[in-house]
Amino acid sequence: MLPRLTVTLMCAAASIHTSWAAEPMAQPAQQITLAGTAPSVPAPAEFFTGKVRIDPVYAANNDINASGSLVTFEPGARSNWHTHPKGQYLVVTSGVGLVQEWGRPTQVIRPGDVVWCPPGVKHWHGAGPNTAMTHMAVTGTLAGQNVHWLEKVGDEQYLAP
Repeated sequence: MLPRLTVTLMCAAASIHTSWAAEPMAQPAQQITLAGTAPSVPAPAEFFTGKVRIDPVYAANNDINASGSLVTFEPGARSNWHTHPKGQYLVVTSGVGLVQEWGRPTQVIRPGDVVWCPPGVKHWHGAGPNTAMTHMAVTGTLAGQNVHWLEKVGDEQYLAP
């Protein structure tokens, strides 16, 4: 005969194991979005200069308040000056690009480079003059807004060292 304490501990252990084993079933399942499900869209001419294509990857949701898109800039193409209320990461995946923060020199970015654009910092990004560039943009959202668009980047600003 087992002592009462041993039986109590065994029952408690079985209860813990049962709740642990059932827990994964209560969790939401992973979701897979198949490549090509979201159509490519041309970037709006009011916010970009040159030919730019946006391929949405994922939208912000209740669990992660950031969206992701692949953005491809043809040579010479670039965004307007803009800011992000919660910041933005750019991960260069191909080509050679340019990025500039207001009041600072233009910088060259290449595949594997990661650019952090802090909240509220005025900047632009795009392709180099002779080379296309693609980056993954991971952009935070605040109150449904992820970007505040500003003026165009003129050729003189774009070509300045």
